Amino acid sequence: MHRNGHIGASLVVYAPFGFLVTALASIEVGVVGAVGVGSMAMVPDLDMRVPFVKHRGITHTVWFALLVGVGFGAVGLAVGSQRGLVGALLFGGTAFLFGALTIVSHLLADALTPMGIRPYAPVRDDKYTLDLFTAANPLANYALLGLGSVVAAVALVAGEAVPV
Repeated sequence: MHRNGHIGASLVVYAPFGFLVTALASIEVGVVGAVGVGSMAMVPDLDMRVPFVKHRGITHTVWFALLVGVGFGAVGLAVGSQRGLVGALLFGGTAFLFGALTIVSHLLADALTPMGIRPYAPVRDDKYTLDLFTAANPLANYALLGLGSVVAAVALVAGEAVPV
């Protein structure tokens, strides 16, 4: 997929979490989360700009998703530590989920293409693909962006409507 498709996929994956964040915190926090995952949607494709790193290689694995999640989780722990142990764990866990799931959403979008992904490489070489459309298909990319935008917006509005 291209940028629009990946942003849409990240918003679809974020939507249930955006609902919870909005219901528990505020619509502003939910929107910041949506912008955050959307802005991170292309991180795995940085491999195209790094010499000696194969495209859809290590940056397109669950291991990379875990690494990004751990990095975000560490930052969340540090930020939350100002609010005590519970705050640190809450911030750290939430940050881990956002980091890891943003990468996983990228993998899911790439699994829609014929090239597919090998999410467990180098441990296992299983290839996963739904072979629905090519990554460059503009209709598929814009449709996924539209779907993600609508699903995320509905989730945030619904979260705002939950009485606290």
